[in-house]
Amino acid sequence: MSKLIPIIGLEVHIELSTKTKMFCGCSPDHFGKIPNTQNCPICLGLPGALPFANSEAINSVIKFGMAFNCKINSFSKFDRKHYFYPDLPKGYQISQYDLPLCGQSLDEAPSTLRSGYLLPMLRRERNPSEAKNSSLSSTGLRPRYFAKGDKLITRIHLEEDTAKLVHQEGKTLIDFNRSGVALMELVTEPDFHDAETVSSFLKEVQLTARYLSISNADMEKGSMRLEANISLSSDGSLPNYKVELKNINSFRFLGNAINSEIERQKELLTKGEKVIQETRGYNEKTGKTFSQRVKEEAKDYRYFPEPDIPPIRISKLQISNLKLQIPELPNQKRKRFEETYQLPEDYIEILISDVEKADYFERAVKTVKDFSPKTIADLIINKKFDIAKILKLTKVEYADKSEVERAVRNVIEENKKPYEDYKNGKGQILGFLIGQVQKKLKGTGDIKLVSELLNKNL
Repeated sequence: MSKLIPIIGLEVHIELSTKTKMFCGCSPDHFGKIPNTQNCPICLGLPGALPFANSEAINSVIKFGMAFNCKINSFSKFDRKHYFYPDLPKGYQISQYDLPLCGQSLDEAPSTLRSGYLLPMLRRERNPSEAKNSSLSSTGLRPRYFAKGDKLITRIHLEEDTAKLVHQEGKTLIDFNRSGVALMELVTEPDFHDAETVSSFLKEVQLTARYLSISNADMEKGSMRLEANISLSSDGSLPNYKVELKNINSFRFLGNAINSEIERQKELLTKGEKVIQETRGYNEKTGKTFSQRVKEEAKDYRYFPEPDIPPIRISKLQISNLKLQIPELPNQKRKRFEETYQLPEDYIEILISDVEKADYFERAVKTVKDFSPKTIADLIINKKFDIAKILKLTKVEYADKSEVERAVRNVIEENKKPYEDYKNGKGQILGFLIGQVQKKLKGTGDIKLVSELLNKNL
């Protein structure tokens, strides 16, 4: 059998940080709360209760779609998605089917289904030797290398979350606090072929949601949940089946689950057996996926328009106003930090991983004039210095140059492994070496001079 190519599409659910639930006035802050204390007739699905759409949630989804360059549909609506499960009190979920807020519209040709894409900086072709030498893999940072070609978003839509099932002592209990929370779903094209690229994309999705302040996207609290549709192809075309890995709660587990499922399918196909279209879970202890249920098709959900909620019309003025609310996004900040401050890539990734940390760095650069941006970044990242400590360093009586040179030589001589690591591309080691020099000089070294001499000697 010829080499099998993994074909992977993604579905990402993100709970939105709105003031109220999607279709009622209850609090959406369900994590850690006493079960079944944040409910009303609407989110409990009681007869006669009428839902009303949350405009804040709608605006959040539109902003998220714009951040990923999706088309914003001027006309959208909600639909009923029918299925019967204990966590769904009404027997249907209010979702969106054929007219989502972000994605293709009905009058578009099939060839234009690909409506969203990552910004150019994230579509950098992997250079194997560069990736091997990069310090990103050793620091646990998010690699920014993508296979050649776009990673495209099919649609982003809005729906209500379900209740939460709690399994204990052989019983299944239901907590309806989560029922009705505003839930955004992002669906990609099946354009991914490996777990590493999937993880990189999803971390960018999480970071973008946080930059927009529409969600904490905290997987430990269930506010971001990951699913992957996986199949294998001998020629790169889309097979006639897919296996869905459901509700994975960490990037690492999703990567492990994808690799495990790829191997399972490869083994079946190599034997000439058929892969069943189904939904599977992932067992972290065994490292294997396991069958949950046969995968449903769209027709099984019996979608039809939600009769209790009017269609949504989005004006050009509304879109323009929302566009003005979008802050500088991670990709834009990466590019600016690289051009303005000439920082190493791993430093940039650490700084932009938290908006507050990135803002703090820029305030420090403006406040402290004696140090270079790279030195300030190094002090913040590796030494946990704040602006007050950095300013204090600029006012000390510095050791003379010859004393600093001697300390630098001694530190390099005493730290052979860190020295070799730095030569092999681990830029963050510089902060450790600066700290060792300062230790010898009892804090009297001019950081700028110490950095220059270390760089010269290294």
